[in-house]
Amino acid sequence: MKGVYVFLADGFEDMEALGTLDVLRRGGLDARTVAVQTGKPDDYVYGERFVTSSRGVPVVADLTFEEFLAVASAEESSAEGAMVFPGGMPGSKNLASTGELMDIMKRHFAAGGVVGAICAAPGLVASQLDSLEGRSFTCFDGFEDRLLAKGARYVKAPAVTDGNLVTGRGAGCAIDFGCALLRLLKDEKTVAEVRHGLML
Repeated sequence: MKGVYVFLADGFEDMEALGTLDVLRRGGLDARTVAVQTGKPDDYVYGERFVTSSRGVPVVADLTFEEFLAVASAEESSAEGAMVFPGGMPGSKNLASTGELMDIMKRHFAAGGVVGAICAAPGLVASQLDSLEGRSFTCFDGFEDRLLAKGARYVKAPAVTDGNLVTGRGAGCAIDFGCALLRLLKDEKTVAEVRHGLML
């Protein structure tokens, strides 16, 4: 798929989702959020685009999951763009349990598309990817076992890029994670401009 999509399920970590999104948009990317709702329809009284963060902040996503599926179906042959998965609990579990989303992620990654995951998401979401042998990654401490079992190498760094896989360690590393994605999707000059604008 050609776009950049940040997937939000109930219980997503605020800083990891919105901080990353902020960096990507500051860098000129048309990054869009997708509401991945895992409850019953009656649970979402505010509509299909509303998702609630792990801190209880309601967020209106750019796309419903059904709208994303329509776009993904039309663009699936393209390896451009990125799929980004914030951490947070139970947000990461909710994303990981959405089979259709995980299937799209696997196909996107296998075609060379970028997958980004931060905090708990590397361990719960990105661990479902194939061909992780020898890949370097980071995550929130305690979520590394599934990736290690697939032969990946754990690095305790704010953000780690290995080919088309970008991972981040946690909420305090959201800007570094966003910059790592931006560097891969655009260039170092854009990252420098964004960091300057953020006074980093």
